Amino acid sequence: MTPTEGNVCLESVDCTSKTGIDRTKLLKPSRLVLYGLGLILFLFGIMRNPDGWAGFMVFASAYLIFGSGVLLAAIRNVIHGKIFDENFLMSIATLGAFAIGEYPEGVAVMVFYQVGEYLQDSALYRSRRSIEQLMEIRPDYANLLEAGKTRRVNPEEVSIGSVIVVKPGERIPLDGEVIKGSSALDLSALTGESLPREVSEGDQVLSGSVNKSGLIEIRVSTEYSQSTVSRILSLVENAASRKAKTEQFITRFAAYYTPLVVISALLLAVIPPLVISGQDFSTWAYRALIFLVISCPCALVVSIPLSFFGGIGGASRKGILVKGGNYLEALSHVDTVIFDKTGTLTHGYFTVKDVQPATGFSHDDLLRYGAAAAHYSSHPLSVSIREAAITKPEEMLIASCEELPGRGVKINYNDQLILMGNQKLLSEHDIEIGDDSDHKTRVHLAIDGRYAGSITLEDELKDDAVSAVQELRRLGIKQIIMLSGDKQQVAEEIGRKLKLDRVYAELLPDQKVEIIENLEKQKNRSGKNVFVGDGINDAPSLARAEIGVAMGGVASDAALEAADIVLMTGQPSKLAEAVAVARKTRAIVFQNIVLALGVKAVVMGLGLFGLASMWEAVFADVGVALLAVLNAMRAMR
Repeated sequence: MTPTEGNVCLESVDCTSKTGIDRTKLLKPSRLVLYGLGLILFLFGIMRNPDGWAGFMVFASAYLIFGSGVLLAAIRNVIHGKIFDENFLMSIATLGAFAIGEYPEGVAVMVFYQVGEYLQDSALYRSRRSIEQLMEIRPDYANLLEAGKTRRVNPEEVSIGSVIVVKPGERIPLDGEVIKGSSALDLSALTGESLPREVSEGDQVLSGSVNKSGLIEIRVSTEYSQSTVSRILSLVENAASRKAKTEQFITRFAAYYTPLVVISALLLAVIPPLVISGQDFSTWAYRALIFLVISCPCALVVSIPLSFFGGIGGASRKGILVKGGNYLEALSHVDTVIFDKTGTLTHGYFTVKDVQPATGFSHDDLLRYGAAAAHYSSHPLSVSIREAAITKPEEMLIASCEELPGRGVKINYNDQLILMGNQKLLSEHDIEIGDDSDHKTRVHLAIDGRYAGSITLEDELKDDAVSAVQELRRLGIKQIIMLSGDKQQVAEEIGRKLKLDRVYAELLPDQKVEIIENLEKQKNRSGKNVFVGDGINDAPSLARAEIGVAMGGVASDAALEAADIVLMTGQPSKLAEAVAVARKTRAIVFQNIVLALGVKAVVMGLGLFGLASMWEAVFADVGVALLAVLNAMRAMR
């Protein structure tokens, strides 16, 4: 269906603004009132059947209420050289119906058209709010250090080389280098990883990350417009306009169908009276108008959006929210699936995977000492160790506690000195820990200078991650790829467990977008790529991908708004169900197309020989449309 002003976009027209807001508008109350009046006039005309000019005025008024938009669109397109489209065909067919005195048929076609348009506007598309408003990574201010004093300013006012101060709990507003202090930074908004990064003097830091502990001073290395946070926001705001465009079948088909039937109708009205003796122009003009009424694509215009609406409704029952029929259609052509790791294929939080006590210590001893060392820490690893300990430490026995940025924790517990942290911490105290080169997330403990063992933690796969990949393989997905901000070795281990085709690790959001763009260049022309993510850091990738899928159970607001499809339960296995629903919906759409065109072809043939009257024309148009609608509703199941 060719989009008209105020109607939903179904072809190569960009339906979104730079900020990702759908420009689709639902009918205003005033328009609903107007359509209500038009429907009353239409029903009054059918029931009372007034004669002469009275009947014409009643039906003409209803026709203009429902069909003025189509008529104006046809006129505009003709002026711009686009003559043969659905608007033109519907205009000629309905005006032809009026010319032969079949007023109700002319109005009915426009009523069905507007019903289809309204169903699309209200049911198939959901307005998108501004993503930018939900992007919490945007910094509100920067603490500029001048002459030993700090002044709160707009980040855009800070120049390269200036020094800013970031307090605990504040978001870093600009990229730069730490010149004083140390802290743990939460980079989850940038990389999606839940494990904070320890930074100290000389380390580079990125805007958008959150300072979790110590006060730090940063020398700014980039202007705000070129900073990491600004680039992420820009990607989200502009990616929607670069989406691959999905064309509906009716729009592609109309380029050939519409001029063919118009020319055929014209020839049918003119040639027979000229070449066949005894034939008059009025008879063949009547047959030509019947031919045009039959050829009106009302069944397709109504049933195609309703089929997608049914598919969207059926998907919603399975916990799958699809934001538009075009996304459901595109999903049926997917051959490459790109998963984010953390929060998508994995839970996004750490659990104790293995406890390796040294000689003289037990499993429970190690967890108890670990829980004591982690008692006052908010670090994700500390939280996981506390939860795993069976025997909880007594708080009154903790005499002192000191967090050591970038290394770990040192406490005095029950008159024992406990060290818990990484290899660097224990090396500083000349404590040997053995081989630690397998790149796993591990903390080591030492009690009074003696090595006590290690605790290995892991962000585990979701319960249905393996079955999700297997089901996608069964559906014929050619490539399954994973992108992650995590370490290369950790990501590769996840890839091996899931038997993925490719794994990309240690990525920032803009690097994920770059990989998605490269994959699109390499893909099959008919195939589609889908990206599945969950965090704020995934919003640019979700917006840039041909189809963006967010994990609704854990996704950030930005990810939910940027995505085209949302898996409300947060289960990756739901993606396979979504693909199955999309393919079923596509099959129903194909059935409706065959039904509509098949019946029309038969009745058109009868009309050529004068065997079809306006009643058959009504069935071929409105009747087939109703059958197609009933078939479309099967997608709900």
